[in-house]
Amino acid sequence: MNRRTALVLLGSTALAACSTPPPAPAIGPDGRPLPPVYRISGADKRRIPFRALDAVNALRAGADVAPLTLDSTLSAAAETHSRDMSLQNRPWHFGSDGSSPIDRAQRVGFDGRLLGEAISETYETELETVAAWLEEPGPRRVLLDPEARRMGFAFFQEPNGKIWYTLNVGT
Repeated sequence: MNRRTALVLLGSTALAACSTPPPAPAIGPDGRPLPPVYRISGADKRRIPFRALDAVNALRAGADVAPLTLDSTLSAAAETHSRDMSLQNRPWHFGSDGSSPIDRAQRVGFDGRLLGEAISETYETELETVAAWLEEPGPRRVLLDPEARRMGFAFFQEPNGKIWYTLNVGT
């Protein structure tokens, strides 16, 4: 190795050693590192429901059940509930006003029969959330219900990055 190459390598190593280290990951109350925050951009806000629909339909195709179409009324009910779960700071199927998933679907004018709802409180993407739902028996039944033909999907992201997802399926 010639002298110039050795000096360049030595200088690069010295500069690398002087650079600031990456920040330590934030630690949660359980002592474990917090997950990275998935920030939803303005452009992604419109795409996310369609990516979720594509993921659900791929799962349904694998289970040999009919695909779903995105329904704006079910999505409106899902959006209302995602925001409400954030206000309540808990993932559950009842609204702060005592409403059920069926009540919320009726309020927005859904003309079919609501078959089920899947909910999530997470920092993950919509695709990771659909995959997690598939692992749980209740949400799995909702995703793969053979009677379902329509799907509503919405989310609400808090300033801290936490995302509240709601998925509804109906006839």
